Amino acid sequence: MKKKIAVVFTGGTISMKVDERLAAAIPALSSEEIMSMVTNIDRFAEIEIVEFGKYPGPHMTPVRILNLSMLTKSLIARKDIDGVVITHGTDSLEETAYFLDLNIQPGKPIVMVAAMRNSSELGYDGPSNLSSAICTAISKESFHKGVLIVMNNEVNAARETTKSHTLSLDTFKSLEFGPLGIVDNDRVIFYRNILTHEHIETECIEEKVALIKTYVGIDSDYINHCIDHHYKGFVIEAMGRGNIPLEMVEGVKRAIEAKLPVVIVSRCAMGRVLYTYGYEGGGKHLRQLGAIFGGNLNGQKARVKLMLLLGSKADMNDIKIAFEQNDYDFESV
Repeated sequence: MKKKIAVVFTGGTISMKVDERLAAAIPALSSEEIMSMVTNIDRFAEIEIVEFGKYPGPHMTPVRILNLSMLTKSLIARKDIDGVVITHGTDSLEETAYFLDLNIQPGKPIVMVAAMRNSSELGYDGPSNLSSAICTAISKESFHKGVLIVMNNEVNAARETTKSHTLSLDTFKSLEFGPLGIVDNDRVIFYRNILTHEHIETECIEEKVALIKTYVGIDSDYINHCIDHHYKGFVIEAMGRGNIPLEMVEGVKRAIEAKLPVVIVSRCAMGRVLYTYGYEGGGKHLRQLGAIFGGNLNGQKARVKLMLLLGSKADMNDIKIAFEQNDYDFESV
């Protein structure tokens, strides 16, 4: 008996073609038109099309992602649905995927998919990616793995994956750990697993979370601006191992004294932050001030996690534990 997969269409390049008047790609293809290009998929699965929208990646918002999470929960709760595939724009896919991964308990397969080329370009990759995503969703091996991202015949975990290139078809990569598996000959093959999955149960989010990238010469002006405009938390992409310029320290102090969480991650593409350096603005100093360390999460993912935690009404200690429990020794500082 064929499995039934709900394919949720949210938009993105996979649904675009070039408008000759604009000489640029815009959302244009219907869900039915996209599915008609996925040849022979009816041999593998029964498809239920679900329309969510035609949003380019940058048009996704935290509220829209929350609504998508609630829709996905309702679909996987149905006894007749065996898995969910979600099409999405590549620019914000990793944020949506990680949001869903945190907000939905692992169980039935949830697979995110996209395209790097629109349907007017040679080598349009939408149909092949979508077929691979559906093959992944129907596999019993995909259960309890959290949200997966399938592109270019690779299967990656939502927590680990980032968009690494503006153009390449294999742009979505787990830079540190590599893919979980591949799709080969219409079958998904897993080579490793995710040992633990975090879950944040909430139907509310806190949107006023700032993401700040450090650079030579940055000061506290923007942090102070955000505090004055009632932001509820900060994620700072610090330098290297988790260090910030001296002129930024006063802003961090002010935020922490105001009982606002300040999460430190690195602007480097790989590696975790750690309280290694003891000078003012170094990781050890920030830790002593009360900053929270975000492991190897990148800035955009750490912001997603903090938005969900604040939406769930987690207190400062809960937030600290959520970010640090698997990566740090609380007694070492």
